[in-house]
Order: sequence, then C-alpha cells, then structure tokens
Amino acid sequence: MNSRPLMTVRIASAPPQKLGAVSHGVRSIVPVTGGDFEGPRLRGRILPGGGDWLLLRPDRVLELDLRITLETDDHALIYMTFQGLRHGPPDAIAALGRGEVVDPASYYFRTLPRFETSSDAYAFLNRIITVGVGETRPDGAVHRIDEIL
Repeated sequence: MNSRPLMTVRIASAPPQKLGAVSHGVRSIVPVTGGDFEGPRLRGRILPGGGDWLLLRPDRVLELDLRITLETDDHALIYMTFQGLRHGPPDAIAALGRGEVVDPASYYFRTLPRFETSSDAYAFLNRIITVGVGETRPDGAVHRIDEIL
C-alpha cells in the first residue's frame, strides 16, 4: 500500500469535561479551542468550537471521535472528523494522563480522518481515504495524516 503526506494537524484543547462511567466505559469530552494544520497542498487554522468525544473502554483502549472545522489560509472551510484508538503499556498511558512527554513509539495512536468541503480547490479531500498517526503532548495532540493512494 502506498501513501503520501497530506498534513500535520496540531490541536489545542481546553480541560476535559469528565462525564464519568457510562454503559460502555468512561466518557470525557475535550473541547477544541484552536490549532493549526499544514501540508503540501493545504494549510491554515483550526476554528474553536469542535471537540473530541472520548470513551475509555473496560479493556483500557481509548476510543476517539473528533469533529472540528478547518479554515485554510485562503478561507475555505473543511469539516474534519476522525475515529481512532489509543492504547499502550500502563506506565506510558499513566504518564500521558499526568501530562508528561512520552515517546510516541511506546504507545499505539491511530486515526481514520474524513473530510467534507464545498470548496472546489479542496474537493479532492471529499474523495480520499486517509490514516493518521497521533501523538499526545502536554500542550495538545499532533496528528500526521497520510493520504492512501
């Protein structure tokens, strides 16, 4: 399978809203406050107002459900969603929970981003499959997203 870089997304967020134990695990909602993205064919900023709906399952796997709006440097709007999974050794996940820097090679963090836009310049996003590799940092998450060719 071949791929090529699409963009790197850096997400800034507010403290999580911890709903607590629900029927399938522990639910938190993380409000997205901003950020930026950059790649060979697009760049811009993340608009405030999106969020990441997290579910920590009983098997200690974190399910992610992100929904954000991207605004390109030429003012096109792009709706971006992804579903993903994050898990790893208990010590690495505990360190992430404490806000520590953890080598991203020590845990699994993968996403499946999707895009919607009405912009002709970025309509290619409506027709591609992408895969992201995430990294949790103290100041937010970073996702390297590749287009599958």
